[in-house]
Amino acid sequence: MRHWIIGAGLLAVGFASGLAVAQGAAQSGREPQFENSEVKVWKSVVLPHAPLPLHRHEHPRVIIALTGGRMDIVQKTGERESHDWKSGHAYWLPSNPPGTLHQDVNVGDKPIEVMVVELEKAS
Repeated sequence: MRHWIIGAGLLAVGFASGLAVAQGAAQSGREPQFENSEVKVWKSVVLPHAPLPLHRHEHPRVIIALTGGRMDIVQKTGERESHDWKSGHAYWLPSNPPGTLHQDVNVGDKPIEVMVVELEKAS
């Protein structure tokens, strides 16, 4: 009986963990990797037609496409800029102009995953 209770408990924990992972995958977002005085690094997952919230980048950054696709950067004003990111390739993006906000919109049909390396110091 005791083994059955332990087994059922482990099954419940495993199910809850799986559910949390599945629910976490149901939205776009950032996963911090590390940060120091020179760089900030995060992984972004952008699901199809599930944009990241409005934000801006004070510093320039390198984007490394882990899983590529077509990403539109949509300014708060509605202006749109398209990027075709290929898996395994790196891209440079400058800092954003003061007072601007944008959203990253995956216009494809599969998730886009990128590693972002944002420079914290000006050269």
